Amino acid sequence: MLPPPVDAPSQAKSCYCLPRREAALRHSHARTKRKPMNALSGNTSSRYPLLLLTVFAIAWIALAIAPSYRQDWLLENVLVLIAVPLLVAGHSRMRFSNTAYTCLFVFLVLHEIGAHYTYSEVPLPSWLTGFGADGSLAASRNHFDRWVHFLYGVLITPMAVELLDARAPQRGMWRWLLPWFFVVSHATLFEIVEAAAAGVFGGELGQAYLGMQGDVWDSQKDSALAAVGAALAVIALRWGATRTAPAR
Repeated sequence: MLPPPVDAPSQAKSCYCLPRREAALRHSHARTKRKPMNALSGNTSSRYPLLLLTVFAIAWIALAIAPSYRQDWLLENVLVLIAVPLLVAGHSRMRFSNTAYTCLFVFLVLHEIGAHYTYSEVPLPSWLTGFGADGSLAASRNHFDRWVHFLYGVLITPMAVELLDARAPQRGMWRWLLPWFFVVSHATLFEIVEAAAAGVFGGELGQAYLGMQGDVWDSQKDSALAAVGAALAVIALRWGATRTAPAR
């Protein structure tokens, strides 16, 4: 006995729906295979980040006691009090590598030292303070802020690279350029916000927060140092990853 004839419109509808079902299945399968940030970092343990957070909290409390300029300390800590809780809240979904957490920890401790003394008055060894007009070693300028801006580029870039690799994968030269642009844009934006805040508050508080120390090109130099530090970090990270990648 022959099977009953299939209605032509229903047959066409069935054929039309089949590709859509296959596409939906492929999309669902791709979503389940997408690696979380924890898997990409290669470490899912929270013990080391928790240790760094605990040590930083102790250092933060210690450096919050009797700072040189309380109002400046408050301004310097606005971003810290925003960024650190966000990192803690998102840790389960975005677990960075221990290297990235260590670099961030070092930078934040340096920043808190600058906030405690104000950046232009951090006690430094004489060989770090600069040279006088005659070329001799002299305390012509406190370069702590210069060092920290350079280290911002070096120490924040590892976390930026991991974030972009996980959320916005790049190819070719963009693997080198995008992390650099990302960090430099933040450093430059901060200099703009810093100058605007100094202009709003004015007086001694504005000068302490801006920390120009008489250099009208201070913001540009700080941004340039952050850019150099970020470039060196990107080169080290990408070149190192290329050297250690398994041959195909």
